[in-house]
Amino acid sequence: MVLIFSRSRKPLSASWRAVCAGAALTLSLVTSAYADTLYVMGCVGARGTGSCVLRVGPAGDPYVRSVPEPKNDEERARAAERDHKWMERCRPIIAQDRYGVPRYHYAAAGCDLGVIE
Repeated sequence: MVLIFSRSRKPLSASWRAVCAGAALTLSLVTSAYADTLYVMGCVGARGTGSCVLRVGPAGDPYVRSVPEPKNDEERARAAERDHKWMERCRPIIAQDRYGVPRYHYAAAGCDLGVIE
């Protein structure tokens, strides 16, 4: 959801009041229903204009991807075989870099992208 307010002839303070009131009203209406949803909002403005953006998404770590579990025994067997091939080829290890940050290192190229063969 994106809220954009554009004002050309009114003073900045009136523009900001409209932006803040609209953003507060929208945020209060949207946030009351869903506790497992994350709302991030920001407003900016210059002389005669104001713009607010509201980003709505699932709560939690945005860098963690959910992968569906295999549905039957055949899919489980294929997934296990694929994982075994990847582990054999890539042999992942975790080693600290010169800054002390743990990083994965692989024996073959493309393993960080899930390449199996």
